[in-house]
Amino acid sequence: MTDDCICELSVIPMRREPSDKSEMTSQVLFGERMQILQENEKWLMVRLEHDQYEGWVDRKQVHFFNQDKESSGMFINSLFEVCLNSKSRKAILPAGSQIFHADSDGFHLGLKQFHLENADVKSDKLADIVLSAEKFLGVPYLWGGRTFMGIDCSGLTQIVMRMIGQSIPRDAYQQAELGTAIAFVEECRTGDLAFFDNAEGRITHVGIVIENSEGSKNIIHASGEVRLDTLDHEGIFNDNSKKYTHHLRLIKRIN
Repeated sequence: MTDDCICELSVIPMRREPSDKSEMTSQVLFGERMQILQENEKWLMVRLEHDQYEGWVDRKQVHFFNQDKESSGMFINSLFEVCLNSKSRKAILPAGSQIFHADSDGFHLGLKQFHLENADVKSDKLADIVLSAEKFLGVPYLWGGRTFMGIDCSGLTQIVMRMIGQSIPRDAYQQAELGTAIAFVEECRTGDLAFFDNAEGRITHVGIVIENSEGSKNIIHASGEVRLDTLDHEGIFNDNSKKYTHHLRLIKRIN
C-alpha cells in the first residue's frame, strides 16, 4: 500500500486516539494530503503534508494514492463552493480546501475529475485579511474545528492566513514561534497575531489584530463564537460582558 492518502470528502475529523469516542484534535479539509505513519484495520495515524500535524483518521474517509507530490496548490477562498465530480455528486467545500492540477476543465484527485462552480480560488496572492476574517464572524467555537460550521481559535488564524496565501502551523503555541515580536500594542497593525496565556504561562489562545479607523486595536478571535473585541496592553476586553477575558502574552508579525 502507498504511504500517502488524501481527503476527498468536505471535511473529516482527526482524533487523538484510534477510536470514534476519542477527542477530535483537528479536522482534515478537502484536498489535504497525508503521510501514513501507522495503521490498523480501521484507523490510520497520519501526518498532514501542509503543517505536519498528526492524528488518527478513519481509513474509510480517505483516498489512497501513489503519485508525485505537487510543490504548490490553490485554495478555495470563499466559505463554501459546490464541487461536482463526473458522477454529478455534489460536495460542499469549506474555505481553505486545497486543490491541485487545476485547468479550464476543473481539477482532479487521483483518477477523479472535479468541476468547481463559481469558484473563488487564490494562489499565493495576498488578499484583504479583514474581509477574509470577517467572513467567520458568528461561527460557533468548536474544539479542533477548522470550518464555517465550527472553528477553534488557532483553526481560525490558520484558515484565514491560508485564504490570503500564507501557511502557518495548527496550534497557537506553534504559531507563536513564527515571525517578529511587536513590543507594544500601539505598534501592531492589521494582520498581526496576538497570543494569550493562562495562569501557568502557557499560550492557549490566539486572534487576528484589526486596526479600526480611530487607530485603536480590535481583535477577531474564536471564544464561544468568532467575535470582534477590543485589544489593549492587558488583553482582550469583551465588549458584551465589559470585562477582560484573555491575558496578552505577545504579538507577532508573520506576514
